[in-house]
Amino acid sequence: MAVTWDYDNPYLGKFVVNKVHIDELDHTNNQVYASWCEKLAWDHSRELGLEACHYKQLKRAMAIHEANYNYLLPSFCGDDIIAATWLTASDNRLTMERCFQMRLQSSGKCLFRGQWKLICINLETNKPARLPKEFVDIYLPHVVKPI
Repeated sequence: MAVTWDYDNPYLGKFVVNKVHIDELDHTNNQVYASWCEKLAWDHSRELGLEACHYKQLKRAMAIHEANYNYLLPSFCGDDIIAATWLTASDNRLTMERCFQMRLQSSGKCLFRGQWKLICINLETNKPARLPKEFVDIYLPHVVKPI
């Protein structure tokens, strides 16, 4: 089944809803989607060439300043989820944006959309800091535009 994503060239991951992901309403707990976003973002960053160890060496990190999540449809135990992420904006100085989309593998239906507004911080002061050259060189070429 061909899936149309919100942006071209997604970084894709797969998740399976397990019993531990199910809440009192018998569907995937909302917090699970947020944790999947975090895993997907780190996996994407690693593929691009920046890991947590690099952040520590550079004393800079991209931190979530604002997170918005739209839960569109529920998922249930045993469901296979295809998750996508993209870097979707940057001011080339201090901030970036990352978007997420999750679909049910069996039907392609969109279950979830998310957006993070990220800010570069100095890990020694925890205050905003300019994007280091490494972030500019590695992340910014991968910023995509909506389809």
